[in-house]
This record gives sequence, structure tokens and C-alpha cells, in this order.
Amino acid sequence: MNASSPGRSAYPHYSRIGTRWKDNDVYGHVNNVEYYSYFDTVINEYLIRHGGLDIHRGAQIGVCAESHCRYLDSLAFPDQVDAGLRVAHLGRSSVRYEIGLFREGQPTPAAEGWFVHVFVDRDSRRPASLPETLRAALQVLMPASESTS
Repeated sequence: MNASSPGRSAYPHYSRIGTRWKDNDVYGHVNNVEYYSYFDTVINEYLIRHGGLDIHRGAQIGVCAESHCRYLDSLAFPDQVDAGLRVAHLGRSSVRYEIGLFREGQPTPAAEGWFVHVFVDRDSRRPASLPETLRAALQVLMPASESTS
């Protein structure tokens, strides 16, 4: 474990994600690609439930522009994963999330990463300003010192 990794208190939102049998690879742990699926799950669950994102008919959609994962410990089925979410940067049409994946009951993350969404017009695919309801929901996930900037 890395002592510089943020603990659970660094993330204001959590989603519980159950690992699935198919998530394990032949080495008996969750395959690296599944961690990115967990990132997508915690982010989009939050956007839909708390930000009012309409993934089927909304004027804007979020596209992944960049992502990264640092693996610190292995996860394996049947682990329960607590996926922590915070916002590191909120721009006019983009947001950079930071995610920590914690095995249930563990104080330090098994993985940590970041993910950049650029919100674009559904039809033109050109960058579009974040809707105010979405922006407000994302500001809740920012550190207090940065949410007013």
C-alpha cells in the first residue's frame, strides 16, 4: 500500500459495487479492465441519480477524453467494492473525477485513478456547457476550497 494514497474520507460520494464471477481473470483476481468499468459505474450512477443526466434523451452527453488507473492491491470475486468519487476540476464543459476503489472494510484503496469527461452536444458532438443541475451536483464533490472558484 502507498502511504500517499487518500483514505476513505477524501471521497464525498460512495457507491457499493459487487464484483462478479466473470470479473476474475485466470490469475484469480479482478482483471485490470474491470476497474475502468467500476469507474464508469460510480461516475454515471452519480450523474444520473444526483445530477439529472438523461443518458437517453438529454441535450448533452459525456464522452471520456482521458482515464488512468493505479493498481495498489488486488480485488477478487466475491469482494464488495466501495467506489469513492470526488471532483478534482470542474470546467465549462469538462470535469476531472478522482476515484478510489476500496475493498469493503479496508481503509486504503486497492486502486485509484482519474477520469475526464467532456460534455458535448448530443447531435453535433461539439463541447457544450454543463447544465446547471449537473454543475451543482458536481460542485458538491469538490473540496470546499475549490468549489467556489
